[in-house]
Amino acid sequence: MPSVSSLEQAAAELRAASAEGRKVRIGTDLDADGMNRVLEHEAGDLTCTVESGIRLSALAAALAPFGQRLSLDPPGDPTIGACLAGSLSGPLRHRFGAPRDLVLGVTLVLADGTIVNAGGKVVKNVAGYDLGKLVCGSRGRLAFIGRVSLRLHPAPAACATVVVETGDAASVVAALLTSQLVPSALDVLQPGRVAVLFEGGAAAVAAQIEATRALVGGNEADDTVWVESRSRQAAARGRASFAPGTLRAFLADVPEAVVRPAAGTAFVSDPVPDETPEPVRLLQERVRERFDPRSVLA
Repeated sequence: MPSVSSLEQAAAELRAASAEGRKVRIGTDLDADGMNRVLEHEAGDLTCTVESGIRLSALAAALAPFGQRLSLDPPGDPTIGACLAGSLSGPLRHRFGAPRDLVLGVTLVLADGTIVNAGGKVVKNVAGYDLGKLVCGSRGRLAFIGRVSLRLHPAPAACATVVVETGDAASVVAALLTSQLVPSALDVLQPGRVAVLFEGGAAAVAAQIEATRALVGGNEADDTVWVESRSRQAAARGRASFAPGTLRAFLADVPEAVVRPAAGTAFVSDPVPDETPEPVRLLQERVRERFDPRSVLA
């Protein structure tokens, strides 16, 4: 199957596959590389609607003249559709959340070729089922993501980073999380470092840097530490989760990782077995069956 350039083309491809009983793997057999436009940008509302094949770099370039950004920074340069389907995020997840927190609405093509809309184009919206959040992390098993409406943020006027070299990362993280500081990113680069990013007005950033160094020490650093963080995330072979309050015990068992304490997520060097509870797995399968009763989507 080719890359598609419209919702209608994607619908036709899936309709044919459903009729013929063929399996389709979204992203491999069917992708949205030809759907890469910004359809709407409401700068005053800090929202935009894009086709799912647009890459993060292209969207960033389109938003930059307006002093705005999508606060999503996973490794590489994935498409918006891939970010949703894989629930991809980077260091900025600490403050701005995962893709599901930035999605306002979606247009999907179901496995039988039906085109559906859910959500809307504004931040305060209660229209329809929240399919935008449902497809986040679905890995192409529920539907083809065609269009996405997104919440944006102002691009920061200034940013600065503090890196703390420490043998007790858990204590540093606890001090930061219980303070009045508002970092945009907070990563533990295991072993031995905690990186903190502050964004905003120049005076506010300078004040938070000073307060951070007074609280936990550390030195200012350039943004290469965040390049390293995303690079190590991309190279990781496993993704582990841990409960709030267990960071110290988790770090004691993991010699090397990129850890996002606020999200309870770590990217580790070894594969991590699927520990989805059986009731959750069964619910996921029931949802998949409702969206794709003929099991077209691989």
